[in-house]
Amino acid sequence: MSCIFCKIINKEIPARILYEDERVLAFYDINPQAPYHILVIPKKHISTLLELEEADKELIGHIYLTINQISKDLGFAERGYRVVVNCKEEAGQTVFHMHFHVLAGRPMDWPPG
Repeated sequence: MSCIFCKIINKEIPARILYEDERVLAFYDINPQAPYHILVIPKKHISTLLELEEADKELIGHIYLTINQISKDLGFAERGYRVVVNCKEEAGQTVFHMHFHVLAGRPMDWPPG
């Protein structure tokens, strides 16, 4: 498979891994847009949000609980953070393995794009 995130999961490409368990991997973005810019990805290859299935409900909940724990562990939970999931090209998705951007450490503007 040529998916860059699958290669990171399989340790074929290095990444600054912050958290890993049997279902998800969290690592620092190589092109950060905030002081904290972490990507949280499922280990199951899901190309976009549109490919989610009924069986993925627990996985999505686990991803958000992982994000909450990371925010507490790194100390930005109290100040707040933004979670962004881009779906397809027009929304800005460039890697077609569903991923959650966690951005924190500075005030966020609105609208974002």
